[in-house]
Amino acid sequence: MARHGGGHEERRPLLALLLALPLPACAQPAPAPAATTQDADPALWVVKDKDTTIYLFGTIHVLKPGLSWFDEAVKTAFDRSQTLVLEMVEPDAKTQQRVVSAAAFDPNGTPLTQQLSPNYRAAFAKAMGDGQVQPAVYEKMRPWFAAVTLSLLPVRQLGYDPANGPEKVLTDAAKAAGKPVVGLETFEGQLGVFGKLSKGAQVQLLESTLDELPKVDTTFTTLVDAWASGKPEGVAKEMNESLKDSPEVAKVLLTDRNKQWAAWIAERMKRPGTVFIAVGAGHLAGAGSVQDQLGTYKLKAVRVKY
Repeated sequence: MARHGGGHEERRPLLALLLALPLPACAQPAPAPAATTQDADPALWVVKDKDTTIYLFGTIHVLKPGLSWFDEAVKTAFDRSQTLVLEMVEPDAKTQQRVVSAAAFDPNGTPLTQQLSPNYRAAFAKAMGDGQVQPAVYEKMRPWFAAVTLSLLPVRQLGYDPANGPEKVLTDAAKAAGKPVVGLETFEGQLGVFGKLSKGAQVQLLESTLDELPKVDTTFTTLVDAWASGKPEGVAKEMNESLKDSPEVAKVLLTDRNKQWAAWIAERMKRPGTVFIAVGAGHLAGAGSVQDQLGTYKLKAVRVKY
């Protein structure tokens, strides 16, 4: 695997982590700043036939407070739906801890710092220390989990939080309305996605995440602006295109899962009803998106105008 430098195109793997998987927060809760309400109109699509309607909504898993996205067409589509479908339904904290302990740590492996290229070791130790993660913990992490942890720490410190993310808002609304909430994947399955990466790809992912940390504020602001403005092409530009430089990560995190979800949608279209699907916006943007994969089943997702 080639080592990343510090160029513009290398920042996107961090976005892939933040958009592709709604993993539980690994950082301390961020303070909740006072927020003024800002209108947001993120993209929404619909797939339908005579008796089945499936909405596709792209999310940003962590947001700052104050974006009014759960209104207008999005709220109408949700209200019409009988079922909410997410990437996964988050289990209780005890289950999360058990699964993460088994999947994300390698207690008998080489200390993680030693797996990195020498010129990354000091930056890695500093970034973990800044996030109050102790060496006794991070040295046992598998490289992919260290990358996930480092991708979450700065955005949480900037005020982005899963508590403000669409998954939490939609889940609360579904429960209040008595709608069932189901997952396209399990929590174990989501963590298992990273286990499919080779050790080299995992280390590259961690090193490129370290490269991206200084730019995360600018990068994430640009991404959220594109999402809030209903510009999936902007989301794709910020993330998906540059994953061509990391084909193994792109295949495991995005393309393979998009194919599986398109198959799920095609199967669900055989039964009547209305479903609201909310997945990371990166899955609904760019080449190889869920919408593209639906073409295999002669299904077309149409953008909802509002």
